[in-house]
Amino acid sequence: MQEERWLLPAGIEEILPPQAQVIEGLRRNLLDLYCSWGFELVIPPFIDYLESLLTGTGHDLDLQTFKLTDQESGRLLGVRADMTPQVARMDAHHLRREGPTRLCYLGTVLHTRSDGFAGTRSPLQIGAEIYGHSGTESDVEILRLVMLTLDRAGIDNVYLDMGHVGIYRGLARQAGLNAAQETALFEVLQRKAIPEVAALIRDFGVTGPAARMLLILSELNGDDALKRARTELSQADESVQNALGYLDRVAEQLREWLPGVPVHFDLAELRGYHYKTGVVFAAFVPGWGQEIARGGRYDDIGQVFGRARPAVGFSTDLKGLLRRGKGLEERYKLPDGVFAPWSSDGALQEAVAGLRAAGLRVVSELPGQGDGPRDVGCSEMLALRDGRWIRVPA
Repeated sequence: MQEERWLLPAGIEEILPPQAQVIEGLRRNLLDLYCSWGFELVIPPFIDYLESLLTGTGHDLDLQTFKLTDQESGRLLGVRADMTPQVARMDAHHLRREGPTRLCYLGTVLHTRSDGFAGTRSPLQIGAEIYGHSGTESDVEILRLVMLTLDRAGIDNVYLDMGHVGIYRGLARQAGLNAAQETALFEVLQRKAIPEVAALIRDFGVTGPAARMLLILSELNGDDALKRARTELSQADESVQNALGYLDRVAEQLREWLPGVPVHFDLAELRGYHYKTGVVFAAFVPGWGQEIARGGRYDDIGQVFGRARPAVGFSTDLKGLLRRGKGLEERYKLPDGVFAPWSSDGALQEAVAGLRAAGLRVVSELPGQGDGPRDVGCSEMLALRDGRWIRVPA
C-alpha cells in the first residue's frame, strides 16, 4: 500500500509547473479584467453551514455537496460546491447597498461527483455577478463578460446556448401540474426523451393545447427556436409570452453588442431550474461535450438572508479554460531568469536586489547544486567583470 500513497482521489488533481504558472497568470488577468468593469473581489469561506450553502438552490447542489459535522457546534457543515449562495449572502446581509452591486470571486469548490466543465471534482471556480438590477442590460453585461473571459483564455469559436426557465414553469402551471409532476416531467425533458415526455403528459391527464405545448417544447431548439415558439406557444399564458419577449430582447441586444457570436436557443434546456428565475445560458466550443461557462438569472436568491434582490451572473472553471485555451503556455510562461552565484558579497546582493525590484526573476545557486542556469530556466547569469556584477548570457 505504501507505493500507492501518491495516488489522488478520482477527479482531484495536483497542478504542477508549468501549468500552475499558467493558471496563476490567467487568474490575475481575469480578475484585473473584472476590476476594470467595476466588479469587486470577494472571498467566501471554503466551508460553511450547510443551510447557507444550499439556500435558494433547491436540490441542485445538495447531492454535490460534501457534508460533515462541526465538532464545536454540532451543526452540519458543507464544503462549498458553488459560491453563488455565499456571494448572495454578502450582498444581502453584509453589503446592503441600494444600487447595483458587482461582485466577482475565485476559489476551489468541491463536488461529490464530476458534473462536466473539466471533468474534475475540484473546479477552480471563477465568476462574476450583478445584484440589484432586473433588466436585460445586466444580463447582456454578464454575457459580454463571459465572452471577454473566454477570449482572454485563448478560446475561440464560442457559441452561446440560451433559454428561459419561465417558459417551462409557465406551461407546467397552465397544465395544472403539481410540484412532483413538474419535477418528473422536467427530468425527462432534459434527456429530450420525447416518447417518455408524451407518456408522462398522458399519465398526468393533461390534454388539449397545454399537452401539445409541453410536448413541442423539447423540439424548440436551434437558431430559429424563438420564431417558431411564437407560433407553437401562441396559446400559452401571459407569463410564457413575457418570458419569450424577454428572451427576444436579450437576443436583440446581443446582436448589437456581440454581432460575431452565434446564439442558439433551447427552450427545454433548463440548467439550474430549481433556483434560476429567468434567462439561462451556457457557452460551448466545438469538440467539447460540456459547457465551458454557464450562468443565468436567479432573482431573490438572497431572500433568506433578509433581502431579496435581482441577480444575474456566470461562472467557469480555470482548469477547463487551461485545457481548452490556445497559446496560454506561451502567454503566461515563467519568465527567463538570471542565475546568481551564492555569495554574501555586498555588491552582488545589491545587484540581485535591484534586479528583483525591477521585476526580474533571480535564482541563487545553492552550494553543491548540480543544476546549471539553463536547468532552472535562466538564460542569463551574473558575472563579476572589472569589479562590477553584470548580466551575461548563461
